[in-house]
Amino acid sequence: MAKTMNPLTLTGFTDIFNASTSDGERVTEVALNELHEPDCHPFHVNDDEAMTLLSDSIREFGVREPGLARPRADGGYELLCGNRRKRACEIVGLATMPVIIRELDDDSAAIALVDSNLQQREKLLYSEKAWAYKMKLDALKHKGVKSDCHSADEIATQTGDNKCKVFRIIRLTELVEPLLDKVDARELAFNTAVELTYLEYKEQFAVIDAMAKHGVKPSLSQAVRFKKMKQVGTLTDAVIDEILSEPKEAAVSETKITLHYRKFFPPEYSPKQIEAVIIELLRSWRETQFANA
Repeated sequence: MAKTMNPLTLTGFTDIFNASTSDGERVTEVALNELHEPDCHPFHVNDDEAMTLLSDSIREFGVREPGLARPRADGGYELLCGNRRKRACEIVGLATMPVIIRELDDDSAAIALVDSNLQQREKLLYSEKAWAYKMKLDALKHKGVKSDCHSADEIATQTGDNKCKVFRIIRLTELVEPLLDKVDARELAFNTAVELTYLEYKEQFAVIDAMAKHGVKPSLSQAVRFKKMKQVGTLTDAVIDEILSEPKEAAVSETKITLHYRKFFPPEYSPKQIEAVIIELLRSWRETQFANA
């Protein structure tokens, strides 16, 4: 059972959760087995070095900041913020942890979950950011905020990511899990991954297969080509495989061809083909200049 604690024994939680105990909210000790992770929880709980440090801190000083939870219809509490602290308590061998219990509807709970975790966590994976930003954007929309731009502005102010990047990060939720895992592991560049989100899941899996087959990862230029070919209806599994099988020297030449120039060419043109056309045009221009000299 939960028992009420004196809120003055814990400092800082009212600042974190923007809550006051004057309206009936109290910090209570709740049994760990009564605290349940939300069904939709974008933030990972890992037994890593950071967890070891947190566990050591709790072992020595106790839980300094309470979690945030709401009652569940079928009993116990949904732990919105504090799942890492709960895991650390389990490692240390504690049976309870301090929690603020608050009545919240689904959208308010989603916003509280995202806000409190963004404040508490210093390092986030791209997948965590993507699903957290999307969760908050959707919750604000349900609560009557009509403009996605206004909501993105709020997230940008909160996180330091500019509004454009907020939308691009949210697009990562359109990636299949194996590709999103590669973004988290820094095995796939962020901008390249965003371009791949415009492909159907079947096409994304074709990219994964070709990556494994040829031992490569797509460049930004190749991802843009995939996207453009998708738009004109010429992207196939065979084309994906062919593009990702291009020799290394082709990839080197891609750095010489900016996306500014690529927009003037059909999406199926390889970097070498584009380079050849540009060189031929420059040769013709030079000959014309000399002829008029």
